[in-house]
Amino acid sequence: MKRTFISAAAILAFAATAAHADELTDIQAQAKQLREQNAAMTKRLADIEKRQKALEAQKAAVPTISPVDAMAADLPYKAAVKAKPIENDDICIKGICVYGNFDMGINYQQHGSPFAGAFAAGANQFLVEKASNGPFFGVAANQMSTSFIGLRGKQEIGDNLYAVFNLQTLFNPASGVNASGLGAIVQNNGLGQSPALGTWGNSFGDSSKGGQMFNNAAYFGISSPTYGTFTMGRQSALTSDLVVNYDALSGSNAWSLITFEGATGGGGVTEDRIWDNSYEYRLNIGPVRLAAEAQLRNGGNSGTNNAFGGDIGFDYMGLSMDFVGSKIYDAVSVGGTLTSSQVNQLTQLQAGLIPNPFGPSFGCANGCMSGTISDNTTFQVAARYTIGPWKFYGGYEHVTYENPNQALAPGAFVYGGYNLGFVNNNAFLDNKNLNIFWVGVKYAVTPTLDVMGAYYGQRFGFFTTGAGAGVGAFANVPGGAPALGSSAAQQAACAANSASGFNCAGGQDMVSVAMDWRFARHVDFYAGVGWNQKFGGAANGFILSTNNGALTGTAVKDHVSSFDPGVGLRYQF
Repeated sequence: MKRTFISAAAILAFAATAAHADELTDIQAQAKQLREQNAAMTKRLADIEKRQKALEAQKAAVPTISPVDAMAADLPYKAAVKAKPIENDDICIKGICVYGNFDMGINYQQHGSPFAGAFAAGANQFLVEKASNGPFFGVAANQMSTSFIGLRGKQEIGDNLYAVFNLQTLFNPASGVNASGLGAIVQNNGLGQSPALGTWGNSFGDSSKGGQMFNNAAYFGISSPTYGTFTMGRQSALTSDLVVNYDALSGSNAWSLITFEGATGGGGVTEDRIWDNSYEYRLNIGPVRLAAEAQLRNGGNSGTNNAFGGDIGFDYMGLSMDFVGSKIYDAVSVGGTLTSSQVNQLTQLQAGLIPNPFGPSFGCANGCMSGTISDNTTFQVAARYTIGPWKFYGGYEHVTYENPNQALAPGAFVYGGYNLGFVNNNAFLDNKNLNIFWVGVKYAVTPTLDVMGAYYGQRFGFFTTGAGAGVGAFANVPGGAPALGSSAAQQAACAANSASGFNCAGGQDMVSVAMDWRFARHVDFYAGVGWNQKFGGAANGFILSTNNGALTGTAVKDHVSSFDPGVGLRYQF
């Protein structure tokens, strides 16, 4: 019985061992089969993905619509010849960029004056000015725009917070001289204002640029997409920004009245088109933009006094508008060069032969000029509307000039290290009210060819002016005696000849057309012509008004005009 039990147990153990061996063999076989199936599926998946990519590439190259029903632009051969997108080739390193503009050509002026390498706005008398005389044909710099070189930067200094700066100087590419309207005036002292010596002088004109290293911009600040931009330094006035943004011929010295004569952008005087010691804040809230700017005074006997400006504007459905107001104290306007008599008086003063009634003798290290001082209040409104290839522009500005609350004395400091040798603090016994208006249009004939045209006008009424400083006085004071003894006498003189005084009612007009062809990357060819006339008080003291000194009294012409066709090339980077 015992042996029988042991035999049965042995048989059961053998059977169990055999069963485990069979199960292991089956599992090994199944694992091998699954591995083979997995390899086959992996290969199949790779083949399917390869075929999918091939079909997608074929679908992108061949239209899914019938070529019979397709527009020409849908056909494959059109895509094959499509130009590559323009690559950004700005000259930048770590957020700091060099940029600039060169502009030069040739120009004819019906009544012009010789070329002046230092002249700030375009190097020649593109508009009819005091020194305009005979015809001029030849070199012309800065007709379509003013040449400049600049360095600007934007670097992230925090989460969505940036440091920004801009340094820019305008120059004359024909001479390589930094733009200096004041330098051109000093260069012509004793020459450009005298009709008898009119052909001895060259071009000149008042300007906010006095030959400084960075005569157009030198500011820095911080900027945030959410909280706006705050900058400090030397920067353009808000009134100047409006003129730049709302002129069909913006920046053209040859064919834009409100560019060449910077008084529109300077709140009544061109020297305040750029503000020193200025602080500016800008903020965009949706389609609305806000800006405020202040210039703080130098103190002492300086033409840089307090000035304040504000702007509100918006963009909506192709329409842009801005409203700007400003107040400038001790605005300085240099209307012309010193006469030979004034040059002699300064020479005697500096030699100690005559005294200065207002203080000590003063030198003219860089040069002296005569200036008219005023407190100016300005209001501007302008609009631009874009529809397809058309852009329409329009603007209006009103400037009120009044005698200054704080008079300047002889020797006063102005831009670029220059001084005022003669100061008129009493030009506006009555306020002068100047109205400026313009309209323009620009049409994009092709993506690289624009044609544009504009009309500009200025008007002002009669105002009573004070008597100028006497010989050897060098200055007068606000509220002094009127010129010619009375306002009635001044009105009678203006009635007899409307160009007999700068305070007679008058104005000017300009009509211009131009084209700009960007035939190559960064380079364009331009051509244009403008016609300008001045009449009444705006034509006072012109060489053309007196036929180079031949006409006097009531025979003096009460209007002058000129035209100036020109062509040129411009390189921008």
